[in-house]
Amino acid sequence: MSLFLWNNKNFQFVNFCYFRYWQKTKLMKYKRILLKLSGEALGGPDGSGIDHSVISDYAKQIKEITDAGCQVAIVVGGGNIFRGLSGTTEGFDRVKGDQMGMLATVINSLALESGLKAAGCPARVFTSIRMEPVGDLYSRDKVDEALNSGVISLIAGGTGNPFFTTDSASALRAVELNCSILLKGTRVDGVYDSDPEKNPSAKKYETVTFDEAIAKKLRVMDITAFAMCSENNMPIIVFNMSRYGTLKQVIEGNRCGTLVSA
Repeated sequence: MSLFLWNNKNFQFVNFCYFRYWQKTKLMKYKRILLKLSGEALGGPDGSGIDHSVISDYAKQIKEITDAGCQVAIVVGGGNIFRGLSGTTEGFDRVKGDQMGMLATVINSLALESGLKAAGCPARVFTSIRMEPVGDLYSRDKVDEALNSGVISLIAGGTGNPFFTTDSASALRAVELNCSILLKGTRVDGVYDSDPEKNPSAKKYETVTFDEAIAKKLRVMDITAFAMCSENNMPIIVFNMSRYGTLKQVIEGNRCGTLVSA
């Protein structure tokens, strides 16, 4: 009977709700993303430790796109705390060094989770190795359910195995979770033929293929990560996460950074 009691105001309300939903999502090019963040970037200008202003800035940017309906999974590096490979030069066993690096990514993920919650975002840490109650053990189905529920999912601990970087972990998780794209947020605005922070004349690429990036030895991601993305047709955009608003522009499909694709 209630269906026959609807009047013009009811229909106006439904149309308004639909319009608001359309308005929020119409500009969003990517529904689900894997956001790879540099550990050094979390350290601020010094690239070490955790800069709370960076955490707050990142959390606000991520909130903007989740409010628009984008599903966000995040992998954070640990270079601001400890980098496994460099630890071998100090006498650390490579396996133990990589395990220390995995723990560093957990610390960063917990810090970002706290920042996201402070910004009003539902967030949850998943770890590649069992570490309850610090975080839930990662499984694709659990994270997929969380993303579909609007929960930002921070996937820590790399792949859980030594000799694999967080770049490789982000590529694996992006493919595994059927993300639309892998976004790599760094301190520079794309891929260059040399380090732009050291070489002012460095040339920026607007687009580059996986094969070109490997052949030219462009330092975007390691070869394992490139192979994973290339074989599974997972595009990558490298952009400057430190420039406020760029993440939203990327999600809206604006040309920002460098697109790496097949």
